[in-house]
Amino acid sequence: MASLPKQSFKKLAVIVHDLVVTALAIWLVFVIRFEGWQLDEHLRYLPRFLPVFVLYAGLVYWFFSLYRSKWRFASLPDLSNIVRAVSILTLTLLVVDYVLVAPNFYGAFYFGKITIALYWLVQVSLLGGPRLGYRYFKYSRSRRNAAREAALPALLLGRGFEVEMVIRAMEAGTMRKLRPAGILSPRIDDLGQSIRGVPVLGLLADIERIAGDAAERGEGFRRIVATPSALLPEAEPDKWLARTRKLSLPISRIETLGEGVRDTELAPLEIEDLLVRSTVRIDRDRLGAFLKGKRVIVTGGGGSIGSEICLRCAAFGAAELLIVESSEPALFQVTEQLIAQAHDTVVSGALADVRDRARITPLFTAFQPDIVIHAAALKHVPYLEADWSEGIKTNIFGSVNVTDAAIAANTKIFVLISTDKAIEPVSMLGATKRFAEMYAQSRDAEFVAAAAGMRLVAVRFGNVLGSVGSVVPKFKAQIARGGPLTVTSPDMIRYFMTIREACDLVLTAASHARSDGPEAERAAVYVLKMGQPVRIMDLAERMIRLAGFEPGEDIEIAVTGVRPGERLNEILFARDEPMAETGLDGVMAAKPVFANRARLQAWLARLEAALKADHREAADAVLDEAIPDFSQRQKTLPAAPAQPSSRPAAASLP
Repeated sequence: MASLPKQSFKKLAVIVHDLVVTALAIWLVFVIRFEGWQLDEHLRYLPRFLPVFVLYAGLVYWFFSLYRSKWRFASLPDLSNIVRAVSILTLTLLVVDYVLVAPNFYGAFYFGKITIALYWLVQVSLLGGPRLGYRYFKYSRSRRNAAREAALPALLLGRGFEVEMVIRAMEAGTMRKLRPAGILSPRIDDLGQSIRGVPVLGLLADIERIAGDAAERGEGFRRIVATPSALLPEAEPDKWLARTRKLSLPISRIETLGEGVRDTELAPLEIEDLLVRSTVRIDRDRLGAFLKGKRVIVTGGGGSIGSEICLRCAAFGAAELLIVESSEPALFQVTEQLIAQAHDTVVSGALADVRDRARITPLFTAFQPDIVIHAAALKHVPYLEADWSEGIKTNIFGSVNVTDAAIAANTKIFVLISTDKAIEPVSMLGATKRFAEMYAQSRDAEFVAAAAGMRLVAVRFGNVLGSVGSVVPKFKAQIARGGPLTVTSPDMIRYFMTIREACDLVLTAASHARSDGPEAERAAVYVLKMGQPVRIMDLAERMIRLAGFEPGEDIEIAVTGVRPGERLNEILFARDEPMAETGLDGVMAAKPVFANRARLQAWLARLEAALKADHREAADAVLDEAIPDFSQRQKTLPAAPAQPSSRPAAASLP
C-alpha cells in the first residue's frame, strides 16, 4: 500500500509535464515564427485559447495511453502514440484556424500553415525528448551500477529479438548481478552484428571455443543464458549443450510469466526443457481477462500440477485463492511460495481430504468460489491396481464430493483434472477417472438443460514432464545412480507436455467453457494438441546422452515388461466421442458422452457396497457396466508394487 501514493505522484508528475510542455510548445512556435507587433498580437490572444487547448490535449494524451507506460521503458510504441496524439492536435489546430477562427472572428489566420507544421515538430520533441532522455539516463546508470557491483558476465544464446529482450531486462535491473558480454546465435546471418552494443561472437556450435578463448584472455563468462529459440530442435540443443560440459558454467533458461521486460525471469535449465516439441503459445490476455478478480478453489493444490495452477491463478490476477490439500507439508510449501511472489491475490489454505464430504461441502459454501479446479487424485497405475479401493474412494467418491460441493456453493465453472488413461481405460486409474468425468458431464447436462449458468468440464493430460512420479524424474534419478534405466517395453509410446502447458490448458478450458461467443460450442472434455508421441526407449536414450553418457556403454537400459493396467499406446479421444470446435489454437475438445444421473447414483450405491464388503469383483462389475471399454481389458491379477502401497488420500494428477 505504501507504494501506491508514490506511483500516483509519478503519474501526476508526468501529466503535469505533458500539459506544461503543450502550453510551452504553442508559445515557442509563436516566438520562433513571429516578431515585433505580430508576436505581441498573437501573444495577446493566447490566454483565451491556451487553457481550452491544454485541457483538450490532456484528453487526447489519455486516449493514446501516454500515461500507462513508465519513462524508463519508453520504446517505439510509446513514440508512435506520441506522434499519433500530436497529429490529432495538429489537425485540430488546422481545422480551428481555417474553418472556425479565421473567417468568423479573428479576420485572419491565427496560426497559419507554417506555424502549425512547426508546432507538430516542437510538440513531438518536447513530449518524446524527455522520455528518451530519461530512459537513456536510467540505462547509463544501470550499466554503471552493474560495473560497480561486479556483475557476472553472461553469454546469451538465441535469436536476435529474444536476446534483445534479455539485454533490456538486464539493463533495467530485472536480472541482477548479470551483464551481457556476448551472444551466440543459431542463425549464420547474425554473425558480425551486435545487439544493443553486445557483439554476436559466433554460432551455438562454437560455444566451447568462444568460451575457452574468453577465459584465456581473462574475460571468461560466468553464466550461460539460453532463450527459447536456443532450445528449439532446429537449434540442436543436444549438441551445444554437450559442448558446455567441459566449461563447468551454470546454464539458465528464460522463464517469463508475462510478456514485458519486467516479467522476464531466469530458471535453471533442466533436461526436460530439451525433450519435447515447442510449447503451445497460450492467449495470456484471454486468461488474464477470465481470472482477474475471481475467487478460485484448487483441490490437491500442494501437488506438482495443483501448485502450478495456484501460481498461474495468482499470476493472472485472481482476487482470492483457497488451496485445499490433505498433506500439511505440501500445503505449507505452496502457500509460502505464493506469499514469496508478492502477488495481489489473497491466499488461504485448508487441510481437508476430498473423501470427507462433511468437511468439503461447508468449506466450499463458506468460500463461495467462482471457479473450482479439482486436481486432487490418486494417479499411479501400479498402486491403484493393487489398492483398488483407495482409487475408488478418492478418484470417484472424492470427485463426487467436490462436484456436489461446487454446485452447492453456486460455482460458475468446475474443471475436473482427468487423464488420457480415462479413454477406453485398461487400468483402475483410467476407469475411476472416466467415471468421475461421466458424473461431471451428467451434472453439466442438468445445468445446460435448465439454461443455468454453471459449467462442468474435464481436462485430460498426457504425461507431464517433471510431475511427481512421472518418467523423467525417475530416469534422472536412475542416471544419477549410474543406471540402469528401466523401460517396461521398447514399444511403449507416450505423449508429453510441460507442467506450465498443462496448467494453462486447465485455465484455457475454463475460459472457453464460460464463453458466450460463437466459439462456445458445448464441449465436455479438453485436450492439448501435444504433437507427435515419443517412444519411451528413445526418451531414455536421449536423456542418457544429454547427461553426457552413451546408452548401452556407460549406462544400460533394462526392459522390465509391461505392468498390469498399462498399454503401449496412448489415445486422446474415445471412438464414440464427437469432436467439438474450440476456436483456440493448440486445444482440442469433445462433446459429452455420459449416462443419466439416476443410473450413476445406482452405480455409486453399488460401488459403496463393494467397498464396505471389500469385494473387488463386485466393484469391477460396476465399472464394466458403466464403462464398456473397461470390460475389454486383459484380465490379469495385479502384481504387488515394488514399494509400500500406502498412499495419501489426495495427490495431484499428471
